[in-house]
Amino acid sequence: MRKTSRLLAVAASLTFATAAHSAPPADKGHHQGNHHHGGDDLSVRVQAPTIDIGQVRIVLGENRRLIGDAQPLPPGIRKQLARGKPLPPGSARNFDSRLTSQLPRYDGYEWRQAGTDVVLVALATGLIYEVLHDVLH
Repeated sequence: MRKTSRLLAVAASLTFATAAHSAPPADKGHHQGNHHHGGDDLSVRVQAPTIDIGQVRIVLGENRRLIGDAQPLPPGIRKQLARGKPLPPGSARNFDSRLTSQLPRYDGYEWRQAGTDVVLVALATGLIYEVLHDVLH
């Protein structure tokens, strides 16, 4: 229920932000009569997290036994692991819950293992926010 509520809240805010920015611009050069085009623009900013990569590396290093042997992804799939791109289906798996509980948490994001790489994925969109290449090598 909590995950669904969070997803709905993010989707609603993104929809509202898109609608606010897609409205046609006011014609500021020509005014007819007493019509006034207000400059009250409404914008919604979604705050992205600042990642503590050092802490992530420390937690992963201290908990190697919970990760097991990591094999690199095929080169074609690995190339797709980039910020702003969708996570390729079936390319990543969840970490052990004991490890997840120690990693830095960011609301609306989730750490996933993709071969020898670690990615932070936005839950609402499935887009990759951060990639730590070869951190599990």
